Amino acid sequence: MAGAIVIVLVLVLIPVMVLMSGAVLSGILGQFLVRDAEARHEGSELLELED
Repeated sequence: MAGAIVIVLVLVLIPVMVLMSGAVLSGILGQFLVRDAEARHEGSELLELED
C-alpha cells in the first residue's frame, strides 16, 4: 500500500515541479532579454512608446 502512495505522489509532484521550474526559468530569461533589447536599442525613439 505504501508503494502505491509513493507512486501517486511522484506522478503528481514531478509534473508540478517541472512546470514551476519552467515558469521560473522563463521569467529569468524574459528579464534578461528585455534588458538586452533595451541596451541594444538605447536612444531609439521606439523605446519611448507607451504599451
